[in-house]
Amino acid sequence: MDYKYISQLLERYWKCETTLEEEGILRAFFSQKDIPSELRSYQGLFQYEAQKPNLGEDFDEKMLSMIEEPKRVKARVVPFSQRLMPVFKAAAVVAIILTLGNAMQVPFRQNEGIQGAATVRTSQGASVAYSDSLVLDSTQQSSIDPSVAPATTFIK
Repeated sequence: MDYKYISQLLERYWKCETTLEEEGILRAFFSQKDIPSELRSYQGLFQYEAQKPNLGEDFDEKMLSMIEEPKRVKARVVPFSQRLMPVFKAAAVVAIILTLGNAMQVPFRQNEGIQGAATVRTSQGASVAYSDSLVLDSTQQSSIDPSVAPATTFIK
């Protein structure tokens, strides 16, 4: 027998160009018992399509009842403090970073204070409070009367 028409229908079927009637012809052909060996590999595909699953008479009713049931959604109450929790965490991280940054600067500033003490005393722009404290310190150590202020300061 010549199965050229069935082969052409199969070619069109794989390209998705067949009509529903042509697919019915393929299902009818592959439901037969006498199928050539070169087309036997496609038999399972078309036999599967021809079988209708046995779902039962009440299947539609069960599906509709499942669809029509409204699901209850419970609203959660979120307190205001819990809403602001990410902001608090971000503020804590910033505070930690700033604290650590300032703590890292303290050792460098202490070294500058020891080395830079001589330069502060000899600088021209020394503050009045600093020069007054030097005068008071020197008068306390030398037991000179602090009520009499020296006429000239020793700071250049």
